[in-house]
Amino acid sequence: MHGSQKRASGDPYFAHPIEVAGILTDYRLDTATIVTALLHDVIEDTEVSQADIEKLFGAEIAELVEGVTKLSKLEFAAEHARQAENLRKFILAISKDVRVLMVKLADRLHNMRTLNFIKQPAKRERIARETLDIYAPLARNIGCHRICSELEELAFEQLNPVARNAILRRLDTLRADQGKAVNKVSADIMQLLVDDGVPARVFGREKHPFSIWRKLQRKSIGFSQLSDIYAFRVIVDSDADCYRALGLIHRAWPCVPERFKDFISTPKRNNYRSLHTTVIGAKGMRIEMQIRTENMDRVAEDGVAAHWRYKNHSYGFDQEAMEAEGGRDPLANLRQLVQVLEHGGDSEELVENAKLEMFLDQVFVFTPKGRLITLPRGAMPLDFAYAVHTLLGDETIGAKINGEPRPLRTVLQNGDVVEVIRGPNRELHGDWQSLTVTGRARSAIRRHMRQAEKGEFLKTGRAAFEAAIQRAGKSRTVSLRPALERFALASEDELYDAVGRGRVRPQQVLEVLFPDLDAGEIKALGERQAIDADSAAAFVQGGGVTAHTRVRLDVCCRPVPGDRIVGIKQPDRSLTVHTIDCPRLADYEDREDLWRDLRWTAEAERNALGLARIRATIRDAPGVLGEACTIIGEAGGNILNLNMHHRQSDYFDVDFDVEVKDNRHLTNIMAALRACPSVDTADRALG
Repeated sequence: MHGSQKRASGDPYFAHPIEVAGILTDYRLDTATIVTALLHDVIEDTEVSQADIEKLFGAEIAELVEGVTKLSKLEFAAEHARQAENLRKFILAISKDVRVLMVKLADRLHNMRTLNFIKQPAKRERIARETLDIYAPLARNIGCHRICSELEELAFEQLNPVARNAILRRLDTLRADQGKAVNKVSADIMQLLVDDGVPARVFGREKHPFSIWRKLQRKSIGFSQLSDIYAFRVIVDSDADCYRALGLIHRAWPCVPERFKDFISTPKRNNYRSLHTTVIGAKGMRIEMQIRTENMDRVAEDGVAAHWRYKNHSYGFDQEAMEAEGGRDPLANLRQLVQVLEHGGDSEELVENAKLEMFLDQVFVFTPKGRLITLPRGAMPLDFAYAVHTLLGDETIGAKINGEPRPLRTVLQNGDVVEVIRGPNRELHGDWQSLTVTGRARSAIRRHMRQAEKGEFLKTGRAAFEAAIQRAGKSRTVSLRPALERFALASEDELYDAVGRGRVRPQQVLEVLFPDLDAGEIKALGERQAIDADSAAAFVQGGGVTAHTRVRLDVCCRPVPGDRIVGIKQPDRSLTVHTIDCPRLADYEDREDLWRDLRWTAEAERNALGLARIRATIRDAPGVLGEACTIIGEAGGNILNLNMHHRQSDYFDVDFDVEVKDNRHLTNIMAALRACPSVDTADRALG
């Protein structure tokens, strides 16, 4: 049926479904899944109907193909409202049958492998971004590490080729220096285990570039300080041998405190099981190890796809065998996303909260009765309460951690016992969102806050619209009727509310009201505005901030959009804004009456520029300062000021004041600097 259709590469179109089916045969999935892969585009791209497929192949395959077809028609677009609706339907479809997701992941994987044939850079970037934000996390959610890793690498290659190439060059150098050492460590571990009668396979593996990049982003260290670029996998026969091997290794080499994790007794949400430890080897070399059985290794790589097998004379997914091995329902994580969807909310909230729910750096905590609750790292008591039950989260007014009353902003640690203190009349504030990191908790809080915030969004939207009118030099007395008709809104208040929530951008309204705006004026309206003393009040909300409140971003921490922020009320009734981890906040620990929880407006997240200070330690050699400046520029940062100090014989410190879009942009710039051989450290300057 695909006939003479061609792909962007010029290949016959039918080559694509054959490749997708080939990917899934590598995972040994059932016949219905493979046939679905072969047929996954025929309903969308040809005259074939679902009824035709049911007649030829049966109802099961027809339903699977229709499920994948719906997803294909819902490819994510840049526009938030459409993206949210697509994401909503996407998650509902895949939460019913995991095979639909497996086919879609294989489809996306082959599309990413051939992405370079698409000529439009903007389209390649959009596809790579949604792969990194949506598809790779979904693959990780169901434990498909192999697919997840390849999707991340292919997307990273498109989105940040400069940083990826820098990391690859560093890996080439490291490989030449440490290749023999890796082989020797593998042999030493193997000999240690064999001598004690523990049969094992041992091999070293190198971290993927994107994994290194993510660590450079997350941790304030340079490339040379990463201790786990090489890790060693120890494969043994049984669970008991895992613990025997761990004991032998810890007796032979000193272990690094806080670096031991037991994911066998407490598996990750995606059924990953293994022992992790780091020891100090010869010459002070840090050696990271993963100890697991063959079956654990297979599940770690293939996730849900590792549990297809024969049962009762048929071949398919064996959930009972998976649960017997200590696993859990692979759709449980996806059903949590469905709960996020049920809370509703605007498009931007929905997309962001669903993304939050898909990332899996974890912490394990317990209820007072001993029930294990798995949460993302950085979670706080409100996240815990909503993870137990939505009603419990709604009634939470405080918490005890390990028997002691603790603030709701306390970050939970592995092994904490959390007891929720409930109250019937909790007064919700928008700043409660800053006390959560999970999409489930944030979406529930937003549901409660939506009506209460309406007046605040009206003020914010009106201020943003008036600022745009002023920048364009147009009259404020213009009739808004054309904009109400264009955006299908009933009143001016609804328009201001939509602008305040970020559903409609001020420049979009101006383009409708003033169709004579030329291209230069429209471009100027869309340019990001630097946050200064005069405009700060328009970019933060909560804490009683109005358009007339004097707001100042404190120079001690230089908050930028995306940071979690709080305000401190000053004697003159103005507010100074700090990041939540600013050292200066310690001066106000005993003055809770001065604290105001704040958050950025949607306009700040989309249309503002913040000023951040990066402090870097750079090797003293000709050209290295220029190299660092080039890296910042290539990452999209604008250097406004530069100050060198603490010059030593081999290194010097330099402060870069850089305009950035948000904290994610800032993190990318610092990670790019850390990947540079001439940069020892690059951190955000606080205090």
